[in-house]
Amino acid sequence: MIETLLTKPYHVIDILPRQVPKNGAGHYPAIEQFFLKELQYPILRGRFARILLKLGCYYDMQICFADEDVLRSDLIPDEFVALITDESRDLCILLAKEETLFTLYREDTYMTVYNARGELLDTLEELVRAEGLFIWKPPQEG
Repeated sequence: MIETLLTKPYHVIDILPRQVPKNGAGHYPAIEQFFLKELQYPILRGRFARILLKLGCYYDMQICFADEDVLRSDLIPDEFVALITDESRDLCILLAKEETLFTLYREDTYMTVYNARGELLDTLEELVRAEGLFIWKPPQEG
């Protein structure tokens, strides 16, 4: 199911309100590196963890490392947050009934959500705003 969901339309949960142009005049590389620093990155990962933890009040979630196929659904909040804030592993969070997938890769300043729609997307948008982040859909490719 995860491989199929990775081909679906997606949204980005990010520190910025829209995609930075490839040849933009800004200072994106330096600013991105600032948010990946030792003091800033755990704060960002903590925001992602709070969004997902709160979303877990409404939806059944499973989590796995991106390089493994073992999905865990028996996590208590402390363990779940510890996995999200561990910046050494890439993660997939699956909402199987909703056919929605979150990916969180190490050294990224964003989280991707595939196939979010309807009430789930509405709830997610509220939770993202509450954490001071943005959710946006990238321009269609091709």
